[in-house]
Amino acid sequence: MNNRQESLLRAATYASVATASILVVAKLYAWLATGSVSLMASLVDSLMDVGASAVNLIAVRYALMPADDEHRFGHGKAEALAGLAQAMFILGSAIFLVLHAIDRLFSPLPLDNVSDGLAVIVFSMIATVALLAFQSWVIRQTQSTAIRADALHYTADLATNGAAVLALLLAAQGLLSLDPIIGIGIAAYIAYSAARIGAQAIHLLMDRELSEAFRAEIEKTARATPGVIEVHGLRTWQSGLTKIVQMHIELAPDITLERAHVIAVDVERRILQQDPGVDITIHQDPLGLDENHASPGDQF
Repeated sequence: MNNRQESLLRAATYASVATASILVVAKLYAWLATGSVSLMASLVDSLMDVGASAVNLIAVRYALMPADDEHRFGHGKAEALAGLAQAMFILGSAIFLVLHAIDRLFSPLPLDNVSDGLAVIVFSMIATVALLAFQSWVIRQTQSTAIRADALHYTADLATNGAAVLALLLAAQGLLSLDPIIGIGIAAYIAYSAARIGAQAIHLLMDRELSEAFRAEIEKTARATPGVIEVHGLRTWQSGLTKIVQMHIELAPDITLERAHVIAVDVERRILQQDPGVDITIHQDPLGLDENHASPGDQF
């Protein structure tokens, strides 16, 4: 990863924490002024955002540390751990909201200062859209898992804020029971977002294979390299921003070791031209070598 990408990741995490902190203050005022369950749902969501974004900030700083003797593939999986922590934060907030909304459903209370609540929510939506625009640009530049997870729950924030606007407008018309019902709907959406973030983080922690399209492109590039007869044993996974690739290339059995090395270096160079963030290990096999005696885990 280059210095520009590192700077972008840090800037995105700082922007996330700052935005969430500002929204917490604004929504706390709005909830105290109105008493709306939907606004409290949005407030709790922002509180979870502060916690999740703070975890993200720490994790990204750790993930950017270079590889060392004890972490030969770097510290990138700290991002996935941050994503998993975010999922737990968000799921916890959803459960809390459902319990409070059910209580308010059976004991409805009138709402006050609805106009103040609406003003705060509109401000929150504008701030969230601005943050998401910046995060989307950073994701395109870095492919960061942690920032992608952060952006996902801020996208959910837009839905919760929109639902809170609807609840306040309905409450102003006297439909008080719809406020906790909408709060429960917001909680369900938050829980769904938590499940998506958690699943993505678990896939990364479990070294799930990268996409079929990525694998197919790697194989195509390797096979197109002069001197490569066949490719097999391709394994891929991701650690933070680093995509890790291991493969076997089959070469003519009568070439020299030096020539085999040159071909392997050429394969690596071509792959890195397509994706500079790949960590590649290539094993050279003479064509026709029987490797049935080796298990997949023993091939490297």
